[in-house]
Amino acid sequence: MLPTFGPSHKLQLTTPTSLDSTIMSMTSLWAPVPKPSSRLARYRVLSPHAGVHVSPLQLGAMSIGDKWEKFGMGSMDKTSSFKLLDAFYDAGGNFIDTANNYQDQRSEEIIGEWAEERGIRDQLVIATKYTTNYQRGNDAIRQKASYTGNNVKSMYLSVEASLKKLRTSYIDILYVHWWDWDTSVEEVMNGLHVLVQQGKVLYLVSVPISMLTGTFVNVYRWQGISDSPAWVVSKANQYARDHGKSPFVIYQGAWNVMLRDFERDIIPMAHSEGLALAPWNVLAGGKIRTDEEEERRRQTGEKGRMLTNPSWERNETERAMSAALEKVAKEVGAKHITAVAIAYLMQKTPYVFPIIGGRKVEQLEANLESLAISLTPEHVKYLESIIPFDAGFPTSFIGDGKQSSLLMSNAGYFEKQPQDKPIVPDVE
Repeated sequence: MLPTFGPSHKLQLTTPTSLDSTIMSMTSLWAPVPKPSSRLARYRVLSPHAGVHVSPLQLGAMSIGDKWEKFGMGSMDKTSSFKLLDAFYDAGGNFIDTANNYQDQRSEEIIGEWAEERGIRDQLVIATKYTTNYQRGNDAIRQKASYTGNNVKSMYLSVEASLKKLRTSYIDILYVHWWDWDTSVEEVMNGLHVLVQQGKVLYLVSVPISMLTGTFVNVYRWQGISDSPAWVVSKANQYARDHGKSPFVIYQGAWNVMLRDFERDIIPMAHSEGLALAPWNVLAGGKIRTDEEEERRRQTGEKGRMLTNPSWERNETERAMSAALEKVAKEVGAKHITAVAIAYLMQKTPYVFPIIGGRKVEQLEANLESLAISLTPEHVKYLESIIPFDAGFPTSFIGDGKQSSLLMSNAGYFEKQPQDKPIVPDVE
């Protein structure tokens, strides 16, 4: 018999059997969730300043809808859109990226209807954007000047419209879609803060990425920024800190293995500000493909997004990079070169959440392979040798901070503090 003390402070006796039963009950109550077979269901913290947990890849929803087919964007009706969204969710995905204007507003509408029908709204982290004229296709509105730009009126009109289309009382992440050069940093940051003061936000997280402003009616809000100069983001976050406003926590912009301008100022700024990174155009507008895939498209007439890539066939440089990706894919045992291209971005720097688009479930499944690929430094060096990148001045003069510059090293031997490293998939 084992002695224990109860609430009455009198000695009590507990049998080993009852003790074992109690321990087993507690173990069952707090039993850890088994590691999911789908790596998309292995969630990560968004950024150093935003503790929400998201899937490592985002589903880009620019193709969801049927209003932009005439512009070369393809077409996804409600049925095919639901099928893609279901596949993403069933694999563990909870992070969806859309915008107020995508597919002339149909993207937000379909996502809202899908989440409502499935009853899963609160399980999702939905990012949307304001700034672009979302009333472009609405002929009933003759004057559209109030529906674009970073200004406060555009902000509020867009947020209210997005809430209705998404059928929700809150937006998880709201981006400033692009910098309009007309609105001041002060107006933008003050306008976002007013949304909080009006009671449309319960939980405010400091999120530093491309002006992503998460505005939620009576719920969470994260701010982010997209397609804007690094100095604008730094200035905005400093203003927020100085005046008790909410800073940005995530930055969204174009980045892929062939287009690395992102690495010049954006990534160093993100490190300094504690922002996550949400790269789009990760597959170079579909230009990352094998020779076999290109020939198949030539035979079938499938040309992809003609709006962003009117010249759908690859040039010599793009073919060279695709061949290099194919070589690396064979070395790491990957089936798809697109997966290698995505893995490259995720293993360059921490807090990277690539936006993957496409209209087919097969494309989604191919891209998910990126989460199981582990690249070596030699792989990265080889890929980057195909298209040399010049960071330009002042990096060419003072370095990038990863090691002591010549201007420092002549005074002594300095050991640099290692930078944070990205998550690299384990071998299973």
